[in-house]
Amino acid sequence: MRLLLTVIFMILALPAAAQDLPDVVERDVASIQAGYESGAFTARDITAAYLARIEAVDRSGPALNSVRHVNERALERAAELDRERAEGRVRGPLHGIPVLIKDNIDTADMPTTAGSVWLDGVVPPKDAFIVSRLREAGAIILGKTNLSEWANFHSGTSSSGWSRLGGQVNNPYDIRRNPCGSSSGSGVAAAASLATLTIGTETNGSIVCPSSANGIVGLKPTVGLWSRSGIIPISSTSDSPGPMTRTVRDAAVLLGVLAAEDPADGKTLGEHVKRHDDYTRFLDAGALTGKRLGLWTGPTGQNHRVEALTREAVAALERAGAEVIDIDTITEENIGGDAFNVLLYEFHHGMDAYFASLGDRSPFADYEGLVDAVRNDPGATARFDRSILFQASDKDDIESAEYLEALARMLEHSREKGIDRVLAEHDLDAIIAPTGSPAWMTDRVLGDNFQLASSSPSARAGYPIITVPMGQIEGLPVGLSFFASAWSEPTLLALAYAFEQATRARVPPGL
Repeated sequence: MRLLLTVIFMILALPAAAQDLPDVVERDVASIQAGYESGAFTARDITAAYLARIEAVDRSGPALNSVRHVNERALERAAELDRERAEGRVRGPLHGIPVLIKDNIDTADMPTTAGSVWLDGVVPPKDAFIVSRLREAGAIILGKTNLSEWANFHSGTSSSGWSRLGGQVNNPYDIRRNPCGSSSGSGVAAAASLATLTIGTETNGSIVCPSSANGIVGLKPTVGLWSRSGIIPISSTSDSPGPMTRTVRDAAVLLGVLAAEDPADGKTLGEHVKRHDDYTRFLDAGALTGKRLGLWTGPTGQNHRVEALTREAVAALERAGAEVIDIDTITEENIGGDAFNVLLYEFHHGMDAYFASLGDRSPFADYEGLVDAVRNDPGATARFDRSILFQASDKDDIESAEYLEALARMLEHSREKGIDRVLAEHDLDAIIAPTGSPAWMTDRVLGDNFQLASSSPSARAGYPIITVPMGQIEGLPVGLSFFASAWSEPTLLALAYAFEQATRARVPPGL
């Protein structure tokens, strides 16, 4: 209700001259910047238009429920940036561009909750590093998006896009269906044109799955390309924020702005980190010519209609000049148990550090305080069992042999004996696979119905992955993923862009 009243108040506060708002549906960064430069509209106009659209299709209309919190200063910030532009100061490609960010990323002017009632109303003492970068670049933080509670690391039977605090996020292509997660709100908001750009986070699949299910582009960068400081964690080894956008070009724009060294995140430091200020320079519609790609066939056999669509995508890749061969396996050893153990240990350790970072604003002294609160609240397990929260409470020593052995085994078999090995043995530029299945019917009793996924190899290795729409099944989007070794974002963006331009497979939701 507070969000609804805030949006209504902000819209009613607009002057009469701003009531004829620009159309923001499917607008990209370039078209908005062109409009600013020509004087067709202002950042305040564009921000007001998004706020009106949030009210029309997110809170009412189809009730997508993707936006958790609207920034009450968004219009004020837009007006400030308009004044800067009038004075000849343009900060860069994101100047005046509205962005929605996932509600596990700290903002010093809005609550950061991870969808948990235990963090309801908690405003962190400072911005996450990437939020500071966004503000410095002239972006307008439009608000925070709903997500799977605790980024879906709380129960083995959860419903993606659901949180006890925010409720269920709904898929814009069919609101009865699931948006996938955990960056559910960011995926839905991007698909529904509720902001120019959105940002999600991923441990394993949490950017690419909702991007696929909502017909958008999603990129999880190499761990360390974007900072994670100020983000509610799951895994220091596998977590990364990343762009969720309607086009590959916009993902490239956002990627370059936020790729920066952060002393508070050691993964961003060191000479091994390969980053670029501008990733749009790698975009090439002819990039598929002469490239050799490996189709990972493991996920394709899980759904015959996804397999047929994937083979159509392969034919499009080949028409564009690529050679595609089938790859049966990526990791020869079963490292699923090791990977889960790593997550349990790192979640416990990371949450201890996150609660400490909140200082006296934290509801708990440490992770055990959260677990005790959940155990003692019957409402906490009324819908889902919270089994993962309880399992992680027993994993509190990241110096233990169990943790260190699991981590070493996971990295070895996902990197040098996994993705790196497959690329070298078959002389591949990248590996491709269907990102997921079409969106399933949301089931708040039995939870998710995943049929297939292809994010685990890159997630466990900490390597980049990008998904691009490749078509629809019964009106529901499905994406194609491209992944390769660490710091291969230039190659992946080029390949994804060439595929996007060759197929034009994205179909906006009919809102």
